[in-house]
Parts: sequence; C-alpha cells; structure tokens
Amino acid sequence: MAKPIVVTDENFRERVLQSPKPILVDFWAEWCRPCRMLAPVIDSLAADYDGQVGFAKVNVDENQELAMRYRVQGIPTLVLLFGGKEIGRFVGYMSREQLARKLEAALPVVA
Repeated sequence: MAKPIVVTDENFRERVLQSPKPILVDFWAEWCRPCRMLAPVIDSLAADYDGQVGFAKVNVDENQELAMRYRVQGIPTLVLLFGGKEIGRFVGYMSREQLARKLEAALPVVA
C-alpha cells in the first residue's frame, strides 16, 4: 500500500519537482489538529491513487524554506505539483470525498 513520503528542504527537488507524475504535497505541523485529522484522508487517497499521483508531507516547522517558497499561510495546505508547476491548491481540512473531487478536477491538467 502506498504511503506519503516525507520530504524536506534538502530532498524536495529530487523527490517532488523531478517526479514524472503529479505529487500532492501536504504542508502540515504536529501541533495542528486539522492537519492530524487530514492525515488518514491523505493516507487513504495515497493508496487509491497509487501509480497515478504521488503524495508527500512537509512539516512546516522543520522546513520553513519550503513553506515560504510555496506561500503557505495556513495549514493544512495541499499543493498539487506536476513538472515543477503548481496545478492545484487546497487549504484547510476536507473530507476524503471533498479532497478526491478536488483532486479529480485538477488532474485533467496533467493529461
């Protein structure tokens, strides 16, 4: 079963920007309750979209450079990237169904 990868300021380029498939990056923090509530949603979608979409997690407290580069102003913030470009952004907690709909709407950009 696919799980989100943990990325940092140091490995973000290699693990996310150079990925041949779209990657949904979850900017989160340990102290953020909505982030913790979203974690099982992300895990479930990572399994469902295995092979189509990659999932990554960035702890904003430990990787402030990335949070600033992607203008993360509130968490959780989910940024969908493909070919190094942002193709979607979702802020706040969402149910599995809500996030799946938003992800499906953004994915045709990749095709």
